[in-house]
Amino acid sequence: MTPGKIEIEQAAERISPWLHRTAVLSNSTIDKMLDARIFFKCENFQKAGAFKSRGATNAILQLTQAVSINGVATHSSGNHAAALALAAQRLNIPAYIVMPENSNKVKIEAVKNYGGQITFCTPTLAAREETLKQVVARTGAVEIHPYNDYRIITGQATAAKELIEDAVSLDIVMAPVGGGGLLSGTALACNYFGHDIQVLGAEPQGADDAIRSFRQKTLIPSIAPNTIADGLLTSLGSLTFPIIVDHVNDILPATEHSIIYAMKLIWERMKIVVEPSSAVPLAALLEHPQKAKNKRIGIILSGGNADIQHLPF
Repeated sequence: MTPGKIEIEQAAERISPWLHRTAVLSNSTIDKMLDARIFFKCENFQKAGAFKSRGATNAILQLTQAVSINGVATHSSGNHAAALALAAQRLNIPAYIVMPENSNKVKIEAVKNYGGQITFCTPTLAAREETLKQVVARTGAVEIHPYNDYRIITGQATAAKELIEDAVSLDIVMAPVGGGGLLSGTALACNYFGHDIQVLGAEPQGADDAIRSFRQKTLIPSIAPNTIADGLLTSLGSLTFPIIVDHVNDILPATEHSIIYAMKLIWERMKIVVEPSSAVPLAALLEHPQKAKNKRIGIILSGGNADIQHLPF
């Protein structure tokens, strides 16, 4: 069953002792560039540096002791891995993480720092899923999927719920889209807690499976995505896709050039650290300025786990 308003309210209450209610910031230079008011929900300030802590914490807190005794397991290229490892560490249960061998080094180190036990695999979805199956069989851990899980979607929805409460009278809310956990949760939150809010996803042109899936109304898998936004490489899930089709107004593409420009703009003008995936919504707006003109727009900055040794600018 698609999560309802009450499930999101319960999730917000459940996770609040464990996580930050992140700041909402604005920047006059960016406002002038777009002739709009932009409100950035700073999930780069969240525990483990990304919105993923919301879903991971919400999911783990709903496990019974009997189920969680052997730990939790997942496959993830980074932020969900770190979020799950941290949530597991705080509850004193093991976390088994399957990561592609080409994962961002900063995210690998974060998982290790939070006590996650990493198994590396080749960077394909098939390899990730097969390796995870083997890990679960060996450990008896319970799988917590990075996005195709209603507990995860409900947890991610709490970011938009807070944004709607803190930046009142929004016309548009934007989130980046990879597997769709954040975008589907955002869409549900806007539907339940907002008033006539347009929901826009944003996706790199080099990984545009969600845009094609959304437009054709059929789930198209992500094959050989090529983008600097390493958090947005996965395909939509069987649970996230229908929510996005029903509740999202559009998904906008962003070129690599725009993503790098938007990321640099946020670093330079707002003095905050964001990773490439976070910059995708602003990049998409800069490419489609007509969408922004005279609007009040909330953007979820999804995370701040950038590799500062290898910045794209």
